[in-house]
Amino acid sequence: MAIRRYDPWRLLNELSNEIGRMYETAPVGEGDASSLATSDWVPAVDIAEQADRYVIHADVPGVRPEDIDVHMENGILTIKGSRSSETKEAGQGYKRVERAQGSFYRRFSLPDTADAERISARVDQGVLEITIPKQEKVQPRRIQVEG
Repeated sequence: MAIRRYDPWRLLNELSNEIGRMYETAPVGEGDASSLATSDWVPAVDIAEQADRYVIHADVPGVRPEDIDVHMENGILTIKGSRSSETKEAGQGYKRVERAQGSFYRRFSLPDTADAERISARVDQGVLEITIPKQEKVQPRRIQVEG
């Protein structure tokens, strides 16, 4: 018999994390209740800003690349897809099933500096990497004043 450590705050912390994720993805001024209605699970993401691009890493283990849809419209980047499940019945010896199955949906509001035409995405070892290049800065131009 294994000894398990009792953590009375674990469920409350998990709930707090999920609520935090829900509010992180909503664009400013818009409630994104659609993701709650259309998602069976929500992949965790890391977002990094680099000098020339933004990079989003999303944990999507078990999701095939052809089951992921990434698109950008009106400054909103949407990631959606699904993870299929094999049938798990009590007779098969499962005592606990914690891995979420079904569809997921995340939305991110992109800054004006994002170059929507050059966004790329790839999956490697269960991590979806979306690269969003920044637009090249327009160099100031000196205008000659004649007089």
